[in-house]
Amino acid sequence: MALYAISDLHLAMSIDKPMDVFGNRWADYMGRLEKNWRSMITSGDHVIVPGDISWATYLEQAYEDFRFIHELPGRKIISKGNHDYWWTTKSKLDKFLDENGFDSISFMHNNSYCAGEDVICGTRGWVMPGEVGFGAEDEKIYKRELQRLELSLKNAAAAAPVGLPGPVAEPCSTAIAPRRVIVALHYPPYNSKGEFSGFMDIMKKYDVKLCIYGHLHGDACADAIDGNHEGIDFKLVSADHLGFAPVRLSSSGT
Repeated sequence: MALYAISDLHLAMSIDKPMDVFGNRWADYMGRLEKNWRSMITSGDHVIVPGDISWATYLEQAYEDFRFIHELPGRKIISKGNHDYWWTTKSKLDKFLDENGFDSISFMHNNSYCAGEDVICGTRGWVMPGEVGFGAEDEKIYKRELQRLELSLKNAAAAAPVGLPGPVAEPCSTAIAPRRVIVALHYPPYNSKGEFSGFMDIMKKYDVKLCIYGHLHGDACADAIDGNHEGIDFKLVSADHLGFAPVRLSSSGT
């Protein structure tokens, strides 16, 4: 069993949203994603998908995109991105999965999950203080996202995260240590000047070892923070940055 990650799938099975307008790197991206995924991921693996899953506006409209994800190998842990307009309450999301038999997918929202030796937490994130145009509404959302991350980490610290359902499920009944704590964000936890935010303070407080994030595309990836910073490893996992192939984070439970 291994742990992988990839964000910003931007699936459009039922929506006319050609991504190749953003450059040749997006040509046949859904076909390339499926081919790479199936060549790398096994049924016992876990894949974290932190945001920008589908271009659908409504959850029902995203059915074909979720069917596509469900039929790919492995267990998927999905969190919210800024373009996931279909996102609704956790209870409605879980009902959607249950009614459609998408039992290889789990949503992360104020909760956490265990995958072998790893505990996975996270939230969407938001535009960071210090960005041009950062205003009062941004400040409000930013602070709310800080609270959501801490809720997720507190859930893990209280030994409350659940093992994923299905044949590879593992109950998470022990405290967070000695498990590795991973935070999955959609937005980077720093601004365009490379200045870290309150997310860093929270991650250090809970001894997070790895932070993965997406949202950045194209030329913006060149300035991404990748590597160790103040004891935390950071990794950009946007799909186009990874060549539409999930990146292996480590073995999980083996």
